[in-house]
Amino acid sequence: MQLDTSTLPLTAHSADLIAVGRRPDGSFTAELGVLEAPLTAALAQAKHRGDVAELSLWPTLGLVSAAQVAIVGVGDASPDALRRAAGAIGHAARGAGADAVALALGALDDVSEVAVLEGFNAGKYRYNEHLSGPQTAEPSRLTLVSDPALELAGALPFAQAIDAGQSLARDLVNAPAAVIFPESLAAVAMGLVAEGIEVEVWDEQKIRAEGMGGITAVGQGSSRPPRFIHMTYRPAGAPRKKLGIIGKGVTFDAGGLSIKTADGMMTMRCDMAGSAAVIGVMKAIAALKPDVEVHGIIGAAENMLGGDAYKLGDVLRMHNGKTVEIHNTDAEGRLVLGDCLSYASALGLDAMVDIATLTGACVVALGDLYSALFSHDNSVADGILASAQQSGELVWRMPLEVAYKERLKTDFADLKNVGGPPGGSITAALFLSEFVGSTPWAHLDIAGPAFFAKKTRHFVSGGTGCMVPTLTRWILA
Repeated sequence: MQLDTSTLPLTAHSADLIAVGRRPDGSFTAELGVLEAPLTAALAQAKHRGDVAELSLWPTLGLVSAAQVAIVGVGDASPDALRRAAGAIGHAARGAGADAVALALGALDDVSEVAVLEGFNAGKYRYNEHLSGPQTAEPSRLTLVSDPALELAGALPFAQAIDAGQSLARDLVNAPAAVIFPESLAAVAMGLVAEGIEVEVWDEQKIRAEGMGGITAVGQGSSRPPRFIHMTYRPAGAPRKKLGIIGKGVTFDAGGLSIKTADGMMTMRCDMAGSAAVIGVMKAIAALKPDVEVHGIIGAAENMLGGDAYKLGDVLRMHNGKTVEIHNTDAEGRLVLGDCLSYASALGLDAMVDIATLTGACVVALGDLYSALFSHDNSVADGILASAQQSGELVWRMPLEVAYKERLKTDFADLKNVGGPPGGSITAALFLSEFVGSTPWAHLDIAGPAFFAKKTRHFVSGGTGCMVPTLTRWILA
């Protein structure tokens, strides 16, 4: 998409859609000339209040050269409010088939510029790979209108990198499980080699030989063998720090022998959203080239019900030597992540974060808008929370209460893979903590916001690319 800036009046642009913000006091973020009086009257009739992302679309009736005008509420005009407002415009522009859009949301600082571009890009996204017939194309040109002129030299590269990474993550989550499975997910990661990322992929024999009992067990019930993926970005000079991001890559989760219901399986192609976010972040990092060494690690497997499927009562030996008794084969993501975290803990990282659609209990606790953050390390947790706030992603820190480890005890192994329904997201995080060694670590449970069943805010239904903006900022901080 071509991006331009302009100081011309908004109504002078020959765009398919012109868009302007409206504040709660009824004022607009740009002059509307001949459109202002009729729009003010129409908005009053429609009871448009200027709430954040509240959108109203109107024909211009030939009064200006643009075909349509969109009014969007900007609320307090904070960066997050502007991100959501721009997202609503991006969504409306794609829906209207607008090729050229001129957008005036007032004078923007560097942070707000990035927020506007992030929001617009996320709003215009669609996944149409399997739809027949003509589809509306995304806008090919966006003009940001402001007086004084906007300076986008710093904002544009970052916003473009986030867009590329987040859109890739969304594509991976939205693709059917017949398209994205462990081998094909590894092939996508291998595609980043051309962008300067080192990639190593282990097949099922290597995974077993390396003692990764969790990934091996989860993947053995499928005709699609598991894969372990290690991506590395190395800066040109000495790295300022070394960080790891570890993603759960369960490309389809039928629940194993603890089988899910049909409804429960319907969107389980999204159970690899953590791994999609890791690949998306690595793509963004490849473009931004920070002075940070970054390791992206993924355990990829399908959790199916074949004759070799792992069973209740099985005892697995994990990568770090600990043993796990299986009490629920549908608690598989923590087994995959346990091996990955053990591997990552030996890399000499300054900090690492795992990201996973791990528990339904997290959705019960926080709903579908919030990700849960667990960590014993305040520095890592504070850094992620700050990056999430800058990204407009909602993250809530949850307790990692060590007393609950009692619920993971069993007579037949070092621990079991479930701790019972109460505090289920906490006991899952405590399970993971058994595999992190001494590396400062945090766990992000994105079971809620990774995939929306219907349009939510400016995100269409499907994958959201959740945490790509946050983790990219965390790495750059």
